[in-house]
Amino acid sequence: MQIIYGKIALLESGTLSATERELNLTSSNPGNPGAPQLSYRDAGVDIDAGDRLVENIKPFAKRTMRPEVLAGIGGFGALFEISRNYRNPVLVSGTDGVGTKLKLAFQLNRHDTVGMDLVAMSVNDILVQGAEPLFFLDYFACGRLDVDIATHVVKGIAAGCEQAGCALIGGETAEMPGMYPDGEYDLAGFAVGVVEKEHIITGLTIRERDVVLGLASSGAHSNGYSLIRKIIEKNNTDLSANFDGKTLMEIIMAPTRIYVKPVLELMKHLPVKGMAHITGGGLVENIPRVLPESVTAVLKKASWDMPPFFCWLQQHGNVIDSEMHRVFNCGVGMVLIVAPELADNAVKILQSAGETVWRIGVIRQRDADEAQTIIE
Repeated sequence: MQIIYGKIALLESGTLSATERELNLTSSNPGNPGAPQLSYRDAGVDIDAGDRLVENIKPFAKRTMRPEVLAGIGGFGALFEISRNYRNPVLVSGTDGVGTKLKLAFQLNRHDTVGMDLVAMSVNDILVQGAEPLFFLDYFACGRLDVDIATHVVKGIAAGCEQAGCALIGGETAEMPGMYPDGEYDLAGFAVGVVEKEHIITGLTIRERDVVLGLASSGAHSNGYSLIRKIIEKNNTDLSANFDGKTLMEIIMAPTRIYVKPVLELMKHLPVKGMAHITGGGLVENIPRVLPESVTAVLKKASWDMPPFFCWLQQHGNVIDSEMHRVFNCGVGMVLIVAPELADNAVKILQSAGETVWRIGVIRQRDADEAQTIIE
């Protein structure tokens, strides 16, 4: 006797066979005391470790809560109510990772700052359209879950959310044996913000004579680290050595600056015509993303202070200026464009909020086929 399910036949012997191709799957006898008993942990996934991580991170996440959060960590989905203070709200979303900066985190066993990098890369991106970040979700993937390391990472994520004023309302921890080497992990983040429809910053009002302001970065942020690692390797650099008052490791692993609160404060007082988060592509490729086709931003490189670390990278990597400007932020992590009559006031407001800010350039009419950002 045999029972047919589709094209698979279950025989009395307990063996499955296919009608069109060979398939021999012999079922084990659950009553056989000698049969191996496997668990998820035997396969490399420790559910208990995941539960411990959730308990560890709850206090950090709790500090980021906003009144609009209806249900956060622990459920299948997080619930967030849009404030009724917005008349015509538009949601703005962004997602990013940390990149190969993680390779240095593994090498240096330094996991307390990459979580802040993760948050910064997304919240700074949505900020440039005028959005206030509302909530953040993270994705942490590893081959084997080390609860202590993961706790340090998520603690950094929560600290970044506090700096940005957004709630850490959920995430995912994926333990996938064989996908990642021991001691390594990957990170991804997702931020959602809101802006009044009539206040979306598009760059369309940017005109000739507008002023380009640069906000100081905290270092290389999370971009260009493949080149940084190559320069370190080429020069056999001692990362514990003193450099500009800190160890080189501290400078390299400094977290990405989060500009949200100072810039939101500025926008309460005056209109900002355009903003650019200086990430991959550097100054020369990010500023054009917010410019009308008819204009060019002309920057004066002597107008801001390039940190010694970038000078060290350029010297020890023999990197030409044009490559530096399209790989690194070179000391400018965020660019704002304002009307010339408002520039002085904008500088004062940003400085009062704790930012280092420079007038780094002006907008002028663009010549035919001319680059949209020129650094002189």
